[in-house]
Amino acid sequence: MSIVQRVLRKAESIKDHYFPIKEFDQATLPWIDKSNADIAGFLKKNPPRYDVPYDMADKLRSWEQNGYVVLEKIIPEEMIDNFWGDFQKLVQNPDKYDLSVRIDLDEFKPNQERNIKEFPKEALLGKYVKINDFHNSSVAGKKLMTHPYIVSFLEAIFNQKIVVMQSLVFMYGSQQPTHQDFPWVTAKIPSHLAAAWIALEDIKIDSGPLYYYIGSHKMPKFNFGSGILFKKDSTKSPLEFAQYLDQTCAEHQYPKETLLIKKGDVLIWHAALAHGGSMITNPEQTRKSFVCHYSTEQALPYHRNFVTQVPVKQDYNGVFIYNNPVFPQSEDVLK
Repeated sequence: MSIVQRVLRKAESIKDHYFPIKEFDQATLPWIDKSNADIAGFLKKNPPRYDVPYDMADKLRSWEQNGYVVLEKIIPEEMIDNFWGDFQKLVQNPDKYDLSVRIDLDEFKPNQERNIKEFPKEALLGKYVKINDFHNSSVAGKKLMTHPYIVSFLEAIFNQKIVVMQSLVFMYGSQQPTHQDFPWVTAKIPSHLAAAWIALEDIKIDSGPLYYYIGSHKMPKFNFGSGILFKKDSTKSPLEFAQYLDQTCAEHQYPKETLLIKKGDVLIWHAALAHGGSMITNPEQTRKSFVCHYSTEQALPYHRNFVTQVPVKQDYNGVFIYNNPVFPQSEDVLK
């Protein structure tokens, strides 16, 4: 990257510090988030690249009104099983791989995020475990997260080149308090963010299923004291954020819905949809999930953790996936 580009990046950082973002920028807002979005007109000019098995117009209307869609039975079981087979190889032989894992247990403080080799094997099979960016190691993961039916919907809501931002693999429910994604998973344009939860098994009510507030993507933004993004100098805590979301959703009477989808179904949700993980009532019940975050090339032209480097990228179904510069030796080791 040139000196000029580095200076521009530094200038952007200084600007963000002194002039924090207070709202999504209307100039770069995805077309469907703007008032009076013409869905029929858009699809007439921009038909999907793939022949999808769902009604795109109906799904876009649901997205605009509710902040999420469920794409039913779009992922073949074989694709899921191949991916889960790669995951089993990982957790059964962690000493053979390099990738980042976070385990939110007190016993691992103060360094709860480490290379997978540094955690006891039995801990990797327990609760509060997040396997980060496993798609970089697993070709099956890359294929799964860029399935044509997922890509088609993402291209429709953004009308831009899609890039993969990050991924998480869970065996158990997260039990995470209510939150929105954009304050934490942030590209140059915070509104250019969507997430997909690919169900790797049928989700049971006692597994701590995901919940969300329907229509909450339109609610007023929370100010962390550093703008709408959470930063090192934020004066408001994640707990205060969660309390604000629950209270404001109740005031606006956004219905709270618990998601019980089936293996092969995919939930895609808006960057600003308020959601969280319910309490696990059966400690033995898993909630096998592959959660993927996506942005656009305009908003994320580089790997999210290496903004001054030219990324090494791969193309899957027209989606860019950036190689992980931290663990280049682990890229595509599971094929």
